[in-house]
Amino acid sequence: MQQLESIPKYDFHSEIYKDAYSRINAIVIEGEQEACENYVKLAELLPDSQAELDRLSKMESRHKKGFEACGRNLDVIPDLGFAKQFFSQLHGNFQRAATEGKVVTCLLIQALIIECFAIAAYNVYIPVADGFARKITEGVVKDEYTHLNYGETWLKDHFQPSKSELEQANRQNLPLVWKMLNQVAKDALVLGMEKEALVEDFMIQYGEALSNIGFTTGEIMRMSAYGLVSA
Repeated sequence: MQQLESIPKYDFHSEIYKDAYSRINAIVIEGEQEACENYVKLAELLPDSQAELDRLSKMESRHKKGFEACGRNLDVIPDLGFAKQFFSQLHGNFQRAATEGKVVTCLLIQALIIECFAIAAYNVYIPVADGFARKITEGVVKDEYTHLNYGETWLKDHFQPSKSELEQANRQNLPLVWKMLNQVAKDALVLGMEKEALVEDFMIQYGEALSNIGFTTGEIMRMSAYGLVSA
């Protein structure tokens, strides 16, 4: 029995693991890069919050470097082309909203949806990560909660005039999260991350964020349903 327990559950250096990791690692690297750029854009849209948003952007840049180190630690080259395509629809929606000056939509995409997606992924990944990546990810996830808190606080302070746009942005963007999860489910499972756990953690984080902003339980259930029908 002791001999069985000593066998690692995941072979971090197997070709199967490293192949899947090349895409998962690329997704987190690209996600942090896009977050960095998104907060720079938000700083332009919200000049009164520029110092705080610049700080968040720099944190995302540091996260990117940390995850790049995780890939090097396993001798994996991240598939960044795959990752750019993975985020392309959310990226396009954010860029269009920014061009139109829709701050509320930009905040929902970056500070709620993407941050909750990242927190869920990191929470599920940490227990199954290799030792090096676990330490990096544990530090990153603490920061992501502060980024989520920024979006929650701003939207709570502007809830009534923002509510309609938030609901519309949710309808447009939440289904994309489930498409993204489906796209990466097989690779995530190779790393020990079950899709059901990712969905559950995301729904908890996202639902709590919407509640903190000011939505009722019934409203949150209706808003969440736009994602679940695509799961």
